Amino acid sequence: MTVNQGMASATSIVIASHSLRRSRTTAEAVASVADQHPYEVVVAVDNNADLYEWVRKQLTDVVPVHNQGIPGASATRNAGASAAGGKIVAFLDDDAVAEPGWLENLTAPLVRPDVIGVGGHVEPVWLGRAPGWMPEEFLWVVGASYRGLPSAAAPVRNVWSENMAVARTDFWSIGGFREGFGKTGQRSQPEDTDFCIRLAAELEGRTWWYEPSARVGHSVPPYRGTLRFFVQRCYNEGQGKAEMAMLLGPQERLRDERRHASKTLPEGIRRELRQAVEARELAAAQRAMAIAVGLVTAGLGYLLRRIRQRITV
Repeated sequence: MTVNQGMASATSIVIASHSLRRSRTTAEAVASVADQHPYEVVVAVDNNADLYEWVRKQLTDVVPVHNQGIPGASATRNAGASAAGGKIVAFLDDDAVAEPGWLENLTAPLVRPDVIGVGGHVEPVWLGRAPGWMPEEFLWVVGASYRGLPSAAAPVRNVWSENMAVARTDFWSIGGFREGFGKTGQRSQPEDTDFCIRLAAELEGRTWWYEPSARVGHSVPPYRGTLRFFVQRCYNEGQGKAEMAMLLGPQERLRDERRHASKTLPEGIRRELRQAVEARELAAAQRAMAIAVGLVTAGLGYLLRRIRQRITV
């Protein structure tokens, strides 16, 4: 057995699920990791008795867990991690499918003493036609890896909970994900970013690691490829980042977001405008416009939320 295989076999994979409408994709997520030799697969259900019964009866090779407490992905993932018996906990979403070799590649960097946890690459799997106007810099809107992330394995500030691995003892050293804080309804609070920043502050001198060879495909339904969803998601994300900054205190200056906004996005606008002029490509002009709209909308959401915070203090 190689070191990589040993790390994988010590890993509990937690898949959070909340709706019977996703039963098919939940089953696909479980099937994608079944032959990757984890310690176990835990399916954590968010306050849904019917779904819990379906998991218990249909997915007989998993550990079923029913979160009957605070609703939301954060508390549900914590409930799954509480039931996990592996030394490492990996997280996968119920609408994501792991590629072969995902678990070994995701957990391998954890042998390094300077690594807190690891995140991998998320590829969008469009269930309809991929929108030509969608800029790569904003693929985070649909839960996918975006232009601006490292192109090779590298240390990062944070990774995403839909493709993450961390030692179980480290995970619980800060109480897991912040419960009641996350993406629910119209709220887009970045619970995974919050978790990564808090854990890095707790385990000073260690870093999160981005491992692009640990790949998953994330399903993107057609409605998420609309301009309306794009604008709403950008605005809500801006508000969520303001709420996160308030919780974390003045030490969190959102440096990664500022760098993305001040460097990556202007470069993207220039690139797409050149493409529009040189190739006479309408979609490139649309992508340039979408970058500008997304930047302004996210900034507006952040600014208005900070103003409301100061008014209510």
